[in-house]
Amino acid sequence: MATQKISQLRAPRVLIENKISFAGPDSEVSIYDTYQAASRVRLDAGELLFCGMVTGRKIMHTAGTETIAKGQVFLPHESFVMAPGGVVEIDFPDATLENPTTCLTVEISKERVNSISDRLNDSLPMLELVNQWQSRTPVLHTHHSTETQKLLTRLTTLFTENHPDRDILIDLNISELIIRMLRHKTRDFLLAYCSNDPEANSLIAALDWINSTLSKPLDIDQLCRHAGMSRSRLYVEFKEKLGCSPVELQQQLRLKLAAERISDGEAITAISYDLGFSTPSHFCHRFKNFFGCTASEYKIGSHKEN
Repeated sequence: MATQKISQLRAPRVLIENKISFAGPDSEVSIYDTYQAASRVRLDAGELLFCGMVTGRKIMHTAGTETIAKGQVFLPHESFVMAPGGVVEIDFPDATLENPTTCLTVEISKERVNSISDRLNDSLPMLELVNQWQSRTPVLHTHHSTETQKLLTRLTTLFTENHPDRDILIDLNISELIIRMLRHKTRDFLLAYCSNDPEANSLIAALDWINSTLSKPLDIDQLCRHAGMSRSRLYVEFKEKLGCSPVELQQQLRLKLAAERISDGEAITAISYDLGFSTPSHFCHRFKNFFGCTASEYKIGSHKEN
């Protein structure tokens, strides 16, 4: 495939969901640009579909969820993962020719996901607690990390390059994306589970402690005593099971809670102090690094549909 600039390939042929795709082994990357406002545009997932928001705003309507009528706002640096057979309807309230709404999707075969999941189970047995990516798995809407954003950028570049090792590199990056999705799903499951049974095991006890003390500086020694683990074992468990350190997890949980409270209309300054940030400017710096937009921009985007 000859190398071409993305901007040239994305010249609009249609105004709603203008799509370009790049096929690879067991996967396909597509870029969707929408150039005019539209509502209830249907999207079906034949395979596992990872959707990463790039620019603009969508409102997602998912059958079988509480948000079916109102919809769920989908902003840059957020992901929407659909299991095979999933269906959503999408509104594009802000799309224009000058400022299109853009989303990148990665379609991955179910067999590929199951293969990676089986390999992960050897080192991450807690994956057995979740329903993995089967047809009954619900649609997952979540913030994706800066690392995942960089991964999507790499994939977009690889799919449009004529690199001699293109297929191998795509294969490796798709594997990384699957691992990130599975680990994130496990993390969400464990965080929900720890509120019901915080003493089930050492890791869940540690998660419960972090989740219940978000406004305070994280005392690693105290966390180790609460979880009944040595410092070295604690860091190994977090890295292997959750893919981050205890401090990184606390930071992520603080920022996600802050985003929820911003969406509910609370004052940004009050939230920053309440969640343990030293100053509002420190909070805003962290928030932008994590979400890819300022707290004020996030607040505006979250409330445009109201």
